[in-house]
Amino acid sequence: MSKKALSKKSLAAATVAALLLGGAAFAQQQAAPVAPSPVKRTVVGKVEVPGSNYEAVTATVEIAPGFKAGRHLHPGVVFALVTEGEFWLALDGQPEKTYKAGEQLTLPLKGIHNEGAVGSTPVKLIATYVIEKGQPLAIPVKD
Repeated sequence: MSKKALSKKSLAAATVAALLLGGAAFAQQQAAPVAPSPVKRTVVGKVEVPGSNYEAVTATVEIAPGFKAGRHLHPGVVFALVTEGEFWLALDGQPEKTYKAGEQLTLPLKGIHNEGAVGSTPVKLIATYVIEKGQPLAIPVKD
């Protein structure tokens, strides 16, 4: 076999090997599991508040055990009912409070707070956010 033919065969083999290795690396990247979010909000209903720039969004909320969300606000008023677990709330300017299943709470318009799940079980809530139309349900606050 000539040197030129051997060189073409080597180049072809190297190209095939690179494609196979690259494909395997790509498949491994695609298969990497994504960690679930420690806060899960599932919107179950939304309605416009007549004559205003607000909408009422009702959602189920689940917070992972022991997780603290960090300081944030909601662009409106929030009404919530704890359905399972214990919900910890630290509203700026007020003492920290823990709410248990069956208890309800209200967050004031754009009230800056931290929240989380107390203990080894998730906390579950049903929350209604009365927020400005087009705004996200939560906005992080930089310290």
